[in-house]
Amino acid sequence: MQNTGSNSPEPGSAPVHEQPYIPPTPAVGLPLWLLAELTYRCPLQCPYCSNPLDFAKQGQELSTEQWFKVMAEARQMGAAQIGFSGGEPLVRQDLAELIAEARRLGFYTNLITSGIGLTEQKIIDFKEAGLDHIQISFQASDEQVNNMLAGSKKAFAQKLEMARAVKKHGYPMVLNFVTHRHNIDKIDKIIELCVALEADFVELATCQFYGWAHLNRVGLLPTQDQLVRAERITNEYREKLAVDNHPVKLIFVTPDYYEERPKACMNGWGNLFLTVTPDGTALPCHGARQMPIQFPNVRDHTLQHIWYDSFGFNRFRGYEWMKEPCRSCDEKEKDFGGCRCQAFMLTGDASNADPVCSKSPQHNLITQARDEAEYASQTIEQLAFRNERNSRLIAKS
Repeated sequence: MQNTGSNSPEPGSAPVHEQPYIPPTPAVGLPLWLLAELTYRCPLQCPYCSNPLDFAKQGQELSTEQWFKVMAEARQMGAAQIGFSGGEPLVRQDLAELIAEARRLGFYTNLITSGIGLTEQKIIDFKEAGLDHIQISFQASDEQVNNMLAGSKKAFAQKLEMARAVKKHGYPMVLNFVTHRHNIDKIDKIIELCVALEADFVELATCQFYGWAHLNRVGLLPTQDQLVRAERITNEYREKLAVDNHPVKLIFVTPDYYEERPKACMNGWGNLFLTVTPDGTALPCHGARQMPIQFPNVRDHTLQHIWYDSFGFNRFRGYEWMKEPCRSCDEKEKDFGGCRCQAFMLTGDASNADPVCSKSPQHNLITQARDEAEYASQTIEQLAFRNERNSRLIAKS
């Protein structure tokens, strides 16, 4: 048959399907941000904690020397910032030593804490050790609601005292409020409290539904009206504070469940962010422990091997793993298919598109959750609180 130069198939032949363009896998980025989850122990029982549900069965915590090794290897690979978190990192008696070693290595150091267990003397000691930044979390602006969510009658008073002490000793004043259906209607009171405490940065972070928050989603997800109102009030305060030349920066974080496009989670899997859990398991994000993947442990491997060579960290790098509709999507280089942990939690397959995306065949799971929020009536007392007893029960089930 004469070649006409046409791309049309011959009569009777199968149709030609154009294959989607799959970009080459980009070079692996540096693990610039190291999250050191020092412990799962915590005096509080927040029902939206991002720790794994079965934290009570996890292995022995890394020793001081093992953390020194992790920090040294991460720094050699280019890590620039370290966050000490938990659980509650203050329960570690070696925290000042860890801060001092991180400073010696050249890290910018963050302490992410509930403030429970903090004292003014510790604040002084940590500053002398080289700590750059303390973030204190609150549960609410109202003492009763704060203490109910925290599971401690003294939590709110302690947080106030320590927030003032942090400011007194020259740290940036960084406050974090996790907002949800039980406190978001008080967003104005939350902002006023932050202004009164002379905060420099305030994260008004609506629940992201991982860990214990996912377990309690029906009782925590705000309605769309609540969310719209809270964002409007936040913007009004931003304008008013700007007129007064007030330096506070208000950061409002919308939950994924009210978006139509997924976030570029962690700027891509294994691209920027490295978590080491209390028992030494290394993860590409703090929610990945729930995944059906055997992640490597720093007791057995170097961070160099873990970051560049391990299966877990390479599993969702690049684009080859993608199914449709992500595989053909012209936004895949922006959002990387969304959050792998969320895809797994909601669909049972981490390779699926994040259901937050309106293009996902499972987007109805998100719209259904929004509809449920309109009629939910669960009280604070009915939430499943994050504590060792509940964790052990979950681990057995």
